[in-house]
Amino acid sequence: MNSSLSDAIDFGKGNGLVPVITQDFSTGRLLMVAYMNREAFEETLRSGRACYYSRSRKKLWRKGEESGNYQIVREIRLDCDGDTILLRVDQVGDGVACAEGYESCFFRVASQGQWKVAEPRKVDPAKYGPGYGHKKPPGPGHKDSADV
Repeated sequence: MNSSLSDAIDFGKGNGLVPVITQDFSTGRLLMVAYMNREAFEETLRSGRACYYSRSRKKLWRKGEESGNYQIVREIRLDCDGDTILLRVDQVGDGVACAEGYESCFFRVASQGQWKVAEPRKVDPAKYGPGYGHKKPPGPGHKDSADV
């Protein structure tokens, strides 16, 4: 393990976490933003696959462990402040990085005062099982798009 790579990252600024921008290596498309702690970064280096830290679950999140939509890391970059990582990856599996079944987590666009879906969903996330994703069930009185 090359600890000098980890040592160059300022994990202290964000209470042990740094933001990670994940980009498709071939197309340059922004796929997602997540976080890493030192352990996730070092596992990413060791395995060659993206590993993040889930703030909601408070544990390592090995991208694709539930869905098979993992990311092979092709390049890692560090910003000038040493506190943000850019991962350039090959997205494997169904070609989706988003837990909602889209290629990119950035599938909504602001238009006329509303968020509108700007691209087709590639896969129904229900395919990966009933517990897939990180969303908590809606609270009482919540109306989702299926209810209106």
